[in-house]
Amino acid sequence: MADQSLIERDKTAVVIMDYQNDIVGGFPENVRNELLARASKVLTTARRAGIPVIYVAVRFREGYPEISSRDEARRGIRQSRRLVEGTQGAEIVPEVVPQPGEVVVTKRRTGPFSTTDLNAILNAKGIDTLVLMGVSTSGCVLSAVRWAADIDYRLIVIADCCADRDDEVQRVLTEKVLPRQATVVNSDEFMQALG
Repeated sequence: MADQSLIERDKTAVVIMDYQNDIVGGFPENVRNELLARASKVLTTARRAGIPVIYVAVRFREGYPEISSRDEARRGIRQSRRLVEGTQGAEIVPEVVPQPGEVVVTKRRTGPFSTTDLNAILNAKGIDTLVLMGVSTSGCVLSAVRWAADIDYRLIVIADCCADRDDEVQRVLTEKVLPRQATVVNSDEFMQALG
């Protein structure tokens, strides 16, 4: 991504999704530490370049009223009592904590758009390009790319600031699936493009 024209700073936002204790904590320590170090550098670089950072966090109310008995995908969350609003596990990890004034959007589903006001926030800021980072690639990142592409956002995915528990799924998504609708780069390429 040597082409800096892909990033119009006043129309671009970094969207960091699901970097929460209960989610990131499920990765091996070495993977987690490398992921968080890269993500922290990207956020610092974006902020210095004047690009807004928007956080998306998945959180459920006590008792999980948002998760139906038919919801096979989220049954494990309910059973393990993870991601409850107000708990440490639902908080964003300290390494990439939001800065004062940065928006944190709470979602109730996998994707960042369907149960949130994210699109309204982006429109109010005049954003047309999203730089996506998230855990997991097969969950929030894939969902974000599909939805955002359908509503005409330009998309950049920072592959090494995304993670999935299945290495092969990560590879297929970042090398074959996501490039159909997004420019896929690594963190160094993105930071270089910002100068």
